[in-house]
Amino acid sequence: MSTESAPAPQSGLAEDVKQQGPRVAVSALTTNLREYGLIIALIVIMLFFQYTTSGTLFKPVNLSNLVQQNSFIIVMALGMLLVIVSGYIDLSVGSVAGFIGALAAMMMVIWPLGIFSNPLVVSIVCLFVGALIGAAQGYWIAYHKIPSFIVTLAGMLIFRGICQALLGGGSSVGPLPDSFKALSSGFIPDVIGPLTLVPPTVNAAGKTIVGSGLTLHMTTVVLGLVAVLAYAYFGFRTRRKRERHGYEAEPFPLFVVKTLVGSALALFLVFQFASYRGLPVVLLVMGVLISLFVFVTKRMTIGRRIYAMGGNAKAAQLSGINTERLTLMVFINMGVLSALGGLIIAARLGQAVPAAGLGSELDVIAAVFIGGASAMGGVGQVIGAVVGGFIMGVMNNGMSIMGVNVDWQQVVKGLVLLGAVIFDVYNKNKA
Repeated sequence: MSTESAPAPQSGLAEDVKQQGPRVAVSALTTNLREYGLIIALIVIMLFFQYTTSGTLFKPVNLSNLVQQNSFIIVMALGMLLVIVSGYIDLSVGSVAGFIGALAAMMMVIWPLGIFSNPLVVSIVCLFVGALIGAAQGYWIAYHKIPSFIVTLAGMLIFRGICQALLGGGSSVGPLPDSFKALSSGFIPDVIGPLTLVPPTVNAAGKTIVGSGLTLHMTTVVLGLVAVLAYAYFGFRTRRKRERHGYEAEPFPLFVVKTLVGSALALFLVFQFASYRGLPVVLLVMGVLISLFVFVTKRMTIGRRIYAMGGNAKAAQLSGINTERLTLMVFINMGVLSALGGLIIAARLGQAVPAAGLGSELDVIAAVFIGGASAMGGVGQVIGAVVGGFIMGVMNNGMSIMGVNVDWQQVVKGLVLLGAVIFDVYNKNKA
């Protein structure tokens, strides 16, 4: 009798497994809907502008310009993400960036400071000044409970005024040293050497036709392949680790599709960069920062504490988290990244101008909210903020190529931001 009844439980278990598969797949898709939706939205927007600009958007030179022009937005969005996740806001980032750019230009061009006029030393000093600015603002917010909106609004006015005073009103300071400008407009050297796939065309006069032929920047190709392999390896390892510890993991077919699509997109971009001048230096800087912030927010205790504080500050405080010190650290981090953004702007322009960073705080905040952060705090992802920044950048670039008036560009960006927030509220109410 025991041998006849044994198959029944196995059949039931097999049936449960069959039923669980679709359920897990649906759960994984629902859980990652915001992330996947953002990436799909970015791809759709890029394809739309690729079509409406007659193929200009995906040209290697334009992709490089797109990264260089919008890198400071994404850098500052990383810091703004933690500020918003913590339940605060920082309106001063654009003015701080402009002030830091002006300070750097004055130190390198106007003031005879010896070694302190060296671009590397100037950059370090400026990052330290940014940290001090963040600490000053964070102190009033964390320890005196003054609303961040008020403190950073004051900072926006103060540092915009100091920026203009340093530059003497409406004048600019430059040109800046080439070694400094390489931060934003430079490309990594091809230490491996170029690979010519299609020789350039020579006209009847014996001159090479510009843009003909195809030569790859092989250092960029190798770095891109390494990055794609690392992405696939760490994604697989993370999934295995979740399974090993009993956590829900996305179905393997879904993981494979996601990895293949992500790798294909990355390799396409690598090929485009390699067929021009290689990887922009600022893209490497962004890559390092993004990796660091993903690690901090997902793997480190301080990252989990920031999310806990933003979700419920009182509960976090009662659980032993020093919310005042954590808030101070969040604003110091924002100050450093604002300073880095200011250095990138100055390096991109090759000079410091009074209007540098003007209004960029709105693009930075919009990028974070479009990326899925909640205005109530406690919710937001690094990758979401990065994708949100690229969505803003692609829209700016695409509409400029199309010749859309700047006024209407602002209208479109405002509608996109409003739509992202409405979508966030809808998801919360549905939950």
